Amino acid sequence: MESQGFVALVVGVTGVTGLSLAQALKQPNSLGGPWRVYGAARRPRPSWFPPSIVDHFITFDAVDFADTRTKLLPIAHEVTHLFWITLQVRADEEDSIAINKTMLLNVLTALNSSSSPLAHVTVQTGTKHYMGPIFDPVRSTQLICHDSPFHENMSRLPYPNFYYALEDLIQSHAPSLTYSVHRSSIILGASTRSTYNMLLTLAIYAAICRHVGLAFRYPGTRYTWEHFCDMTDARVLAQQHVWAAVTPEAKNQAFNCTNGDVLTWKSVWKLLAELFEVEFVAFDERGEFDLAEVMRDKGSVWEEIVDKHGLCNTNLEKIPYGALQTVLRFPFQHVSSMNKSREYGFLGFVDTFKSITFWVEQLRQMKLIPSYQHSTS
Repeated sequence: MESQGFVALVVGVTGVTGLSLAQALKQPNSLGGPWRVYGAARRPRPSWFPPSIVDHFITFDAVDFADTRTKLLPIAHEVTHLFWITLQVRADEEDSIAINKTMLLNVLTALNSSSSPLAHVTVQTGTKHYMGPIFDPVRSTQLICHDSPFHENMSRLPYPNFYYALEDLIQSHAPSLTYSVHRSSIILGASTRSTYNMLLTLAIYAAICRHVGLAFRYPGTRYTWEHFCDMTDARVLAQQHVWAAVTPEAKNQAFNCTNGDVLTWKSVWKLLAELFEVEFVAFDERGEFDLAEVMRDKGSVWEEIVDKHGLCNTNLEKIPYGALQTVLRFPFQHVSSMNKSREYGFLGFVDTFKSITFWVEQLRQMKLIPSYQHSTS
């Protein structure tokens, strides 16, 4: 594909997908490339973020329109593609709708003008589209989700969902621009800046178990231990974003994005035990426990690990153990169909076991989790 002089604004560039997306855009063989990439985040660039993967790093609070407009006005005449991969989650889904809709609207308003070249917006959501507000403390107890595997043409559920609000907002800007929606599964990637980074959460749990000699127990249910689920490598997700952004057939469509295979949490647990050199502990229903409660007093232990291995300090209080436990207790198989994506021409895939191993090694190289002398990763 010939270069079109595309300019990307990646909002949420320090998250698990943002890091991979910026890297994908800067690859010599990137579709539509070479790209000029502006990376944006609410907080300053972290020490582990490689500055070479963006042309400019911008900091602004998308909730604040004045700040957003001030920071984006100088580049509004350049940006051709907006990659929206940020989110803020509130306990009440209505609050999540309000804040996420405000953020996206502020950025679109700041970028749009009579001379704006903005042509396409990719919006990242997820399988909560098919499940409802699973993290809402009240509504989550009343949900009836779609049967899996999840398909993009499934009807919306009768619950508030900020993913629906984002889709409605971006559709309201057509036909002045095109869009694509990317519904990921559990994302495998490397970042301390993501609201939900399940792999980092599991890695810290395993590292603490190893450090103090705790059993690396599975905090989910027998159902998820034995039944299938899928995951999404951040590199595959990034590839799908870029593909949809420059492929005419993909415009104004929603796509699931997974690695293309399925696995059980039992098999994942065996791999994690190997990678962190802890004993594999089979699931035991008699030993059900609350992971968030177990980890509540482990802050000092994690500080010891950080000091011992010279790690970047991750605030243990911000690790979403409750969210992980929710996922590990789903009463259904968390699996999405990739048929539509393939039919439209996106063929990206990766072996999930290799993906987990790769990202654990990346977390180690970024000094976010400890390395061990005899690690098999």
